[in-house]
Order: sequence, then C-alpha cells, then structure tokens
Amino acid sequence: MNAATPTRDPVSDWANRLAPSPLAGRNMMTVDVEDYFQVEAFASRIDREDWSRHSCRVERNTDTVLELFDRAGAKATFFTLGWVAGRYPKLIQRIVAQGHEIASHGMAHYRADAFGPDRLLADLKDSRALLEDVSGQKVKGYRAASFSVTRKNLWALEAIAEAGYKYSSSIYPVRHDLYGIPQAPRFAFHPFAASDFLEIPVTSFRLGKVNLPCGGGGYFRLLPYWWSAYQLRQIGRRENAPCMFYFHPWEIDPEQPAISGISLKTRVRHYTNLARMKDRLRRVLRDFAWTRVDAVYSFA
Repeated sequence: MNAATPTRDPVSDWANRLAPSPLAGRNMMTVDVEDYFQVEAFASRIDREDWSRHSCRVERNTDTVLELFDRAGAKATFFTLGWVAGRYPKLIQRIVAQGHEIASHGMAHYRADAFGPDRLLADLKDSRALLEDVSGQKVKGYRAASFSVTRKNLWALEAIAEAGYKYSSSIYPVRHDLYGIPQAPRFAFHPFAASDFLEIPVTSFRLGKVNLPCGGGGYFRLLPYWWSAYQLRQIGRRENAPCMFYFHPWEIDPEQPAISGISLKTRVRHYTNLARMKDRLRRVLRDFAWTRVDAVYSFA
C-alpha cells in the first residue's frame, strides 16, 4: 500500500479489467446505515463526540426499511457504520435474520481521504471485525463514506483489499463537488491486474459524453421518479447490466430534527422530498427486481 502519487494513471487501465456482467434484471439494492446527524454535510456543525447527545432515529427508520423490503420481497446489502452496530446489535441481527447482507461503512463515517494509509487500514479492520462479531456473518463489502475514493487517494483501494474485503462500492463515476471519478468505469471492474477484488460503482446513466447519477440517494429524491425509472430501465435494456442503487434510512424520515446553521445548498440536498421518499421506494421496489450484492457477484 503506497499513498504516493503513481507515475501512471491507473484509472486508464480499469476499462480493460471489467468484470463479466451478470444478467440484467438482478439489480443491487443497498442501504447506507447511518443516522441523520452523521452525514458529511453536517460534519462542520456536529462533532462526533456529540453524536450520543442527539436523538437517535436510525433503529426505527431501518426497521421501517426492513418492512418495505419484506413486503416487496426484496433483499439488500446494508453498508453499516460500526458506531451503529455497536449501539444497536439487535438491529444488525434483525437485518441478517431477514436474509440481507451486512457490509461495512467504516466505524464513524470518516471520509477515506481523511486518513493516511495506516489509520484507514485500522478503521477498515476494526469495522469489519465489529460487524462480523455482531452479525455472525462474514463481511465482504465496504463503502467509503461519501464515495470518498477519488483520484487523490486511489491507494485506498489497496487498503480495502488488504483489510480482507472482497469488494468495494466507493467510487462514483460522476462529477460532484464532494466526490467522483468521471473517467472510471460505470460497471464493476477489477482495480488490480492480479486480484479478484472488485470495485462496484453506484449506477450512472450515460448521456452523450456525461455520466448522470441515477443510482439513488439525493438525486432520487430531488428529481422526478419517472426520470430515475427511465434511466434504470435503459441501463438494463441497452447495456444488459445490473444496477446498483443506494439510500439512507434517514431519507424516509421527514420528522427528523432540523439542524440549524447550515447552508441553503445543504438544506436543499438533505431535506427536499423526505416526505415523498417512502412512496418512491415502494415504487422502485415494485418496478424493478432487487437483491443483495453478493447474490449478483460471487465472492470466494
């Protein structure tokens, strides 16, 4: 693992290492299990030391998500914070009991680029060990907070593999002010030539020369449902590829406490259409077939 800038841009090689695409129709539903006060947008307003002082809503919201999945017959992968698992172990056990996959979202929602190699490796190992202990399930996947594997810290992929994970979903191949590698492959690829380790990006839609986000999150709340559904259908039909979708439990909770002193941009991104999100999830669960990541890709 080397944090130094490589002489050759490895992103240029990734297109030659695409994983064989499973059949379209087996899309991946994922949930980033964190509470409303733990999001990156509020990091400047809420210290991690103060997290325990806030009213936690992650357990009740995740239980609601589990009910939605159960009614739709959908399975999912839950990228879970170690902080959440340590405080709500029975929630993690309920997720597993209902047939879902547990994966890591790190210990405390630190961005991957906030650490050097040694600290990131420790966080990766600590969160994986905790989640495996609580869930009784082997943890194969990891998603960096805020998709924070970018060109500036590509070495983080080596750390994720070294920590024992089989796959990552930490790169979003779009342009964004907080993350993104627009030149990265849009579908699963092997970052390293001599390794089975996979990077599985959240789904984006190719329009001309631009990748548009269409894999859930804030875009799914902000934009009309028909547009998201159209993009997901086109990817299955035109590219015969599975889609990777994600959201957070707090996105179905319009009654969450409001955080003061935030910018207009943050307010729009975080709070828009929270009251509509549950119905939109019901629709996307009805209109598409969803399962867990490790049911689409095989990991030894």
